[in-house]
Amino acid sequence: MATFLIRRLIQMFLVLIASAVVSYVLLYFAPGGPMTGLRQTQQSGRNKMSADDIARIKQRFELDLYIPYRFTRWLVGFPAGPVTIAGQTFLADVAAGCKTPGMVRLRYPDGRTEIIEEGCEVPITFADLVDRRTSRGILFGDFGLSQVMLRDRPISTLIASRLPYTLQLMGASILISIAIGVPLGIYSAVRQYSRFDYAMTTVSFVGSSLPTFVIGIICILVFAVGAKEAGFIYLPPGNAVSNKDYVIPYIGEVIASSTLDRVLHFIMPLGVLVFVNIAGYSRFIRSGMLEVLRQDYVRTARAKGLRERTVVLKHALRNAILPFITLLAGVMAELFGGAAITEAIFNWPGLGRLLVDSIERNDYSVTMGLTMVSIFLLLLGYLITDILYSILDPRIRLS
Repeated sequence: MATFLIRRLIQMFLVLIASAVVSYVLLYFAPGGPMTGLRQTQQSGRNKMSADDIARIKQRFELDLYIPYRFTRWLVGFPAGPVTIAGQTFLADVAAGCKTPGMVRLRYPDGRTEIIEEGCEVPITFADLVDRRTSRGILFGDFGLSQVMLRDRPISTLIASRLPYTLQLMGASILISIAIGVPLGIYSAVRQYSRFDYAMTTVSFVGSSLPTFVIGIICILVFAVGAKEAGFIYLPPGNAVSNKDYVIPYIGEVIASSTLDRVLHFIMPLGVLVFVNIAGYSRFIRSGMLEVLRQDYVRTARAKGLRERTVVLKHALRNAILPFITLLAGVMAELFGGAAITEAIFNWPGLGRLLVDSIERNDYSVTMGLTMVSIFLLLLGYLITDILYSILDPRIRLS
């Protein structure tokens, strides 16, 4: 077991680094970013900014650094200060836009300039990292600063403010889905081709085939808009709490931010996630149980005179649930990352909504922080899955 854990931890670290490189490169080449609007303004000739203003913007977003330095500072916090290259302390990309013959000038933060070598006449921002915030790196728990959503505020503060909402929604939905979906899948397999099996199969196919945003929109139209217009009990269409008091038929006045108000806002996104998860979990368990119930050892257990309940739960379920554990490997990532589409539809202020907002507003620091934590939790989930395999199946030995 110890050898297996060491090997898997090394593999997790390598996969995490590779994922970080790929994610960082993809976001670097993605359209948008802080300089896109600036370039468009400069090209149109409106509100033309000076070279100093452009240099300050680049320094704020660390766009004046080499990409490798920018990546390592974000990942592990190195280099934490000025770096000496060929006797000169700077991190600016000298080659960028170098076309005009002349001299290279370094511009210091205090306004001083220095000509260091022959080359091209491109004003280079001197990257004095001493005056900048020193990050310990995302691998050491420092997510950096938000550049747009909470300007110059730690991303960890932004995540901490959204995390309780996601844990509340995702935790409840996963627990309810497992508690309902697993027994339904078992009963559907035991009663194969019964009316219940046909009905459950139909519902599962609907839940598995319809996109989450379609189910969410249908729920809003039926339980929020339609029910309110018909004068029935209705549910709030979005948000976690209301801004003002309101009245619901047969319930009465609901005080904003009260417990009842929070519960009413919580029901619809929870119902959508539970419906979708139950559809997937029940189908998965049903398929596994049908395969196991045909095995010889199950027939032998029945021939020995064991009760059907014991045969199903002790002999069949223990083997049928092994593939289901693989499906649960991503639960830890879901608990943290949330359901981005569902949270976006219902405007639920969780981490999934935060991820969508950070992408829309080009706050790539927040996007990368959430992405890396989700990848880490997913890898950790797979590690726990392998350990559970060895516990549930004695034939599996980890070495």
